[in-house]
Amino acid sequence: MSKIKPAKGSPYARILGVGGYRPIRVVPNEVILETIDSSDEWIRSRSGIATRHWASPQETVAAMSVEASGKALADAGISPEQIGAVIVSTVSHFKQTPAVATEIAHRIGAGKPAAFDISAGCAGFGYGLTLAKGMVVEGSAAYVLVIGVERLSDLTDLEDRATAFLFGDGAGAVVVGPSDEPAIGPTVWGSEGDKSETIKQTVPWDEYRTTDGAEKFPAITQEGQAVFRWAVFEMAKVAQQALDAAGITPDDLDVFIPHQANMRIIDSMVKTLKLPEHVTVARDIETTGNTSAASIPLAMERLLATGAAKSGDTALVIGFGAGLVYAATVVTLP
Repeated sequence: MSKIKPAKGSPYARILGVGGYRPIRVVPNEVILETIDSSDEWIRSRSGIATRHWASPQETVAAMSVEASGKALADAGISPEQIGAVIVSTVSHFKQTPAVATEIAHRIGAGKPAAFDISAGCAGFGYGLTLAKGMVVEGSAAYVLVIGVERLSDLTDLEDRATAFLFGDGAGAVVVGPSDEPAIGPTVWGSEGDKSETIKQTVPWDEYRTTDGAEKFPAITQEGQAVFRWAVFEMAKVAQQALDAAGITPDDLDVFIPHQANMRIIDSMVKTLKLPEHVTVARDIETTGNTSAASIPLAMERLLATGAAKSGDTALVIGFGAGLVYAATVVTLP
C-alpha cells in the first residue's frame, strides 16, 4: 500500500481574472508597404489585418507581461503574494535561461512561486491554462498566473511578402484559481510533427553569425496555403472534439475565441462548426495582428472590456501553430 498522501486541491478550477497589454505604437498597413510590394487592400483581404502594435525597446517581454499581470490580478481580486506559480508562454524571449517567468514573478511581488516558460507557439496559452488547471486541482498551487506574451516584431522579416504584415506584439494574462463547479473543460491537445516545417524559424540560433554581417537575424516563416488548409479543416475538428469533451453543443456556446491567426481562418472555422448567430466571435486580429501565444487572452480581455462578452459566458478557445501544435477547451469567462 502506498505511503504517499493523496493530493488535496480544489475540486475544479476556473479563470478568475484577465488582463492585457498592447504596445503604445500602432502600425498601419502603410508602414508595412514601405518594405514589400503589396497593397492595403491585399493585406486586408488576405488576413483581415488593418493595424498591429509593435513594442518599443522599453516594452520588453517582461515589461509587457508585468503590465498584463497586474491587470489580471486586479480583475481577479488576488494579491501577488497568493500566486503559487507563474507560467509564461513565449517564443520571443531571447534568453534561453533563466526563464523570464522568474523575472516577472519577482517584479510583480509574487514571493517565491514556481516559475517557468513553455514554448508551444500559438497554442501556448492553451497549454499553460491546462497546466494551471492541473496545479489548482492537484493542490500544488492555489492560484496560478498564466501569461502569453510575444514581441514578434523582433522575429519578422519585413521584406518577406508572405509574413511581413502578420505579426504584432503584446501580452495577455489570466489568473487561474479554485472553483466549486467545472469552469475549465477537458483539453483536446496534440501535435503533428510531420508538418513542423510549415511554420518555423528561418535558421537556428547556433547558425546565426554576425561576424561578416551577411546573414539576416532569424525570423519566422511559413507555408501559408498549407497552414491555412490545416487550420481550417483540422482545427475545426479539434474544436468540435473540445465541445464534445465538455458535453456541450454549439448552441450552448456564448463566445468563440480562436487564435487570431487570420480572419479568413476564423470565418471558415465559424462556418465549418456551424456556430449559431448568437455566438460572439473574437476578431481582434483586425487591430492587433497575430500575437501568437498572447492572442487568445488579449482577445478575451477586449471582448470583456467592450461588453461584447460578459462574465459567466461559456467560451470555446482554441490555439494552433508552429509544431504543428494545438490545444482547445471550453471555459467560463471571468
